[in-house]
Amino acid sequence: MALANRITSLLKQYFPQALDWIGDVASIQACDFLECWPTLAAVQRIHGTKLQAFYRRHNCRKASVISERLQQIALARPLTTDSAIIEPYSLVVEASAVQLRNIIRAIQKLDKRVAELFRQHPEHDLFDSFPGAGAVCGPRLLTVFGTDRARWASPVDLLCHSGIAPVTERSGNSCWVHRRLACPKFVKQTFHEFADQSIRYSKWARAYYDLLRGRGKSHHASLRALAYKWIRIIFRCWKDRKPYNEEIYIRSLRRRGSPVAEKLI
Repeated sequence: MALANRITSLLKQYFPQALDWIGDVASIQACDFLECWPTLAAVQRIHGTKLQAFYRRHNCRKASVISERLQQIALARPLTTDSAIIEPYSLVVEASAVQLRNIIRAIQKLDKRVAELFRQHPEHDLFDSFPGAGAVCGPRLLTVFGTDRARWASPVDLLCHSGIAPVTERSGNSCWVHRRLACPKFVKQTFHEFADQSIRYSKWARAYYDLLRGRGKSHHASLRALAYKWIRIIFRCWKDRKPYNEEIYIRSLRRRGSPVAEKLI
């Protein structure tokens, strides 16, 4: 996010060591660290026991990591001693950390509420059944499909709407195929990310992805092709109101003599 990028950029100009000590910039730990100690001089004035307590309070309990950070803090040398740089930059970093903390907490509340609503939704079991959907992609897939079964007449409608289906263009004797650019980015990204997650949890999805990669397809082109298949599968489950069953689909692949099935033997 923009605030995290701003903090990173400013720290690199006067206090780059902090990036090794605060963890993920877009985290509560980073915000708390930078609000308390926005400069190297500030953190070096703090006793080691207080820093240890800080890290433990933020669930960093590995003694070797804490010890290494304390040693680095003690031995660190400033990138610059120019107060005309340090003072304004550190003030902006401190103010940005306060803003970022509020945004992180708001996102955490939103995520919690989304999870609650997803668990209570009558379509939960259907969308939770897809391998890799989980707490992130499950609600997003449900949002894309909705509950109105008349919304999409066929999987082709959704494939084109989402931007996963490629575009074929012709002019004279020329014909070329390219990925669709004019589409809702949230929907396209949802299917793209779900396909990426599915290769970790679905045997056939991993086999299909590996097959495409073996044919020379790029990572993202392979994910789009996998997402194309998943949309057709999810659409059928959605229309029939039946949760996905991996074993049934794999048996179907074997019946049809799919090259994917050969990789599952």
